[in-house]
Amino acid sequence: MTTKELLPNEERASTASIQQYQRKTGSVLYLAVITRPDIAFAVSRLCRFNMNPSDDHHEALDHLFRYLQSTRGLALQLGGTDTFDVYSDASFADNTIDRKSSQAYVMKLFGGTIGWRANKQDTVTTSTTEAELLALAQAAKESMFISRLITELGVTLDNRSIIIQCDNAQTIRLINSDVALLQTKLRHVDIHNHWLRQEALANRISVRHTPTTEMIADGLTKALPAQQFQ
Repeated sequence: MTTKELLPNEERASTASIQQYQRKTGSVLYLAVITRPDIAFAVSRLCRFNMNPSDDHHEALDHLFRYLQSTRGLALQLGGTDTFDVYSDASFADNTIDRKSSQAYVMKLFGGTIGWRANKQDTVTTSTTEAELLALAQAAKESMFISRLITELGVTLDNRSIIIQCDNAQTIRLINSDVALLQTKLRHVDIHNHWLRQEALANRISVRHTPTTEMIADGLTKALPAQQFQ
């Protein structure tokens, strides 16, 4: 997907254009959710224009189809240590239309990717830290559900708590500090912060730092240059 931001259509699309666009996005939704995490961000962005697509949106969607054709041999693979690792990331205020942030998580089991999601946050945040906290809360809740499911299936893992990787050091300090340090007027962000602190204190989750260059969820929050994306 191009790194150029896609903007809403200033004109009204024809019924034929809308129907064609919706058929195209519908055909790639299964791939984005089930088998191809590498297109999750692109599909998430493109689906926002389902009701009024422009020529630029059609062109971007066709570019995605060409990418899928050229990478049709890619597949998810399992194999590695008996750990359950989660990666959480956010791109602060990257949606210029409403200034909401993008967030994403990736879950890996036995070295293979088993779950992911890329979406836009429901509310506007006022700092990178707040956006990262909301993303972490989403990742933690989803991973705790998957962890319980894995346990019920009789799978034993090396790590006792869920390891969540984050590339924002300030956010990690807020969660792991002895005293709650976050100062925000956004009540829901404050609640997510205290909930994350509670789960970390109970050793149900462990939030750790990973460099941005190694954050695999980064490609699900923004359009990266080709070399960095690969």
